[in-house]
Amino acid sequence: MSAVDTGTKAYLIPQERRGLRFSPWSILTGLALLLVLGFVVWPIATVLIGSFAGGGLGGWAQFFRSRDDLQAVGNTLLLAFIVTAIATAIGVFLAYFTARYSFWVKSIVAVLPITALLVPEVIVAQAWLMLLGNNGFLTRLVRQAFGVTLPTLYGWTGLILILPLLYYTYVYLGTLAALKSFDSQLEEAAMSLGSSPLSARLKVMIPTILPAVASTSILVFTLSVCNFATSSIIGGDVKLLAPLTYRAFLAETGGDPMMQSTLATVSIGIVALVLFVQRITVGRRGYEMVQGRSWVPVRLRGFGGAILAIIATILLTASTLPMVMVVVIAFTKSFGPVLRWGEFSTDNVVDVLSSEPQPILNTVVFGAVACLIGVIVSVVVSVVIVKKKNLLTPALDFLIMLPMALSGTVLGIGMINAFGSGPLVLSGSSAIIVLVLVIRRLPHGVRNASATLHSIPDSLEDASVSLGVPPFRSFLNVVLPLMVPGIAAAVVLTWTTMIAELSGSLVVYSAGKETITIKVFQLIGSGLNGEAAAYGLVLTLLAIVPILIATKVFKIPLFN
Repeated sequence: MSAVDTGTKAYLIPQERRGLRFSPWSILTGLALLLVLGFVVWPIATVLIGSFAGGGLGGWAQFFRSRDDLQAVGNTLLLAFIVTAIATAIGVFLAYFTARYSFWVKSIVAVLPITALLVPEVIVAQAWLMLLGNNGFLTRLVRQAFGVTLPTLYGWTGLILILPLLYYTYVYLGTLAALKSFDSQLEEAAMSLGSSPLSARLKVMIPTILPAVASTSILVFTLSVCNFATSSIIGGDVKLLAPLTYRAFLAETGGDPMMQSTLATVSIGIVALVLFVQRITVGRRGYEMVQGRSWVPVRLRGFGGAILAIIATILLTASTLPMVMVVVIAFTKSFGPVLRWGEFSTDNVVDVLSSEPQPILNTVVFGAVACLIGVIVSVVVSVVIVKKKNLLTPALDFLIMLPMALSGTVLGIGMINAFGSGPLVLSGSSAIIVLVLVIRRLPHGVRNASATLHSIPDSLEDASVSLGVPPFRSFLNVVLPLMVPGIAAAVVLTWTTMIAELSGSLVVYSAGKETITIKVFQLIGSGLNGEAAAYGLVLTLLAIVPILIATKVFKIPLFN
């Protein structure tokens, strides 16, 4: 115990205990660690072990002899670098444009990039196909009007067009937050010492926001490496690691899982290496801004301002276009794979709601159960990591973030390997789909809840304990109510990302348990784009409506 002098009274505050003393929190820590070992570490371990099946080098000998496998790794890395560079350029440009300039409809422009996160990726890929595919609306229009055949969307062209527009929002949000906290007096001081405005910006502002830009760019890189939906739908003949791993899984289901484990291990290694580089480079760099004067936005005017506005308009239009296309296609009359452009009908929507509503029901049920479990586990784990540290919390903190190094395909394969046989068999059940959804999004939930906890002073709980209230009850009465806004935000954002999951659930689902994303993926492969768009419209509404209710009705700051 230690005495804290408040100026009027001295309270006895318990010192932080890092040992494993018997308490509700030590029990919860132990349970959380057991769950992580069983449902995170063990599936990953089965993937790593499976790559050495058959003795010797196992699948690695075949991997290094296979030209297709090595080409897939090279293509994946090249694509990730290209996508990261373009997405970073777009995100930084739009963040600077929004933070630096004042213009009409600025409030709308500032939130438009977030819409890129709201439309599930499989729906975005479908929308671009309907627009610029071989028989897309714009492709046919240009061909009929001008006799010009646009380049095919399949392959590198489509991947480089679509993926940066999917992922730039992460860079945009991180850079915008850094720019808003930037102290403009630093720039003014540099110019007062003789630097030009451009030189001051390069020497002062850029180094200040660089850690935020770099960390979000690394996130984009890992997402690009693990990308499955767009790579499978748009990739065409381009060999990429995630689709190749999934095809190996399909070929080896019920047989030797050696190559699927080997390819999955390669994916884990690439992402783990990137995260390690981030920790030893970006993680060591950072700048703290003392309270100062932020930028005063300047009026956008002149020829230069017009050019910037045109570029921003093109980028924002391209990133929000998929949402518009989904609505248009869903209400366009279709006959099998043929869309009758200009003829509107509600048949597609009525058909999916009346004749095949099961994927919608599955999405709602699986997503709701997974969201509830995921948020509860995230809150408990974040509390023991941030507020109730003991000997086990460092290990728990490290292990809980392992799913960040996994693509959905790899995680799904790990779950099948771990729970396809043995004492706990989950293959073919709804439970394994829910489990994949929970584990896939658990690191993000823990980070979100931890951020909320870091903003709650320990002194509030300590004051309650000093008044005689037991520690566990003090947490429930004091800290937990303060976490409610953060928990509510976590629920909405977790729900939005879980219902959009494709790659992990596609590996573990069984007949009758298709979610909307799986159904859309199947329909696109069959050419039934009208029905796919109708399901996509339902999924987009399931994602957007809770966000609108949370932000407009309950005033929860989801994106602040």
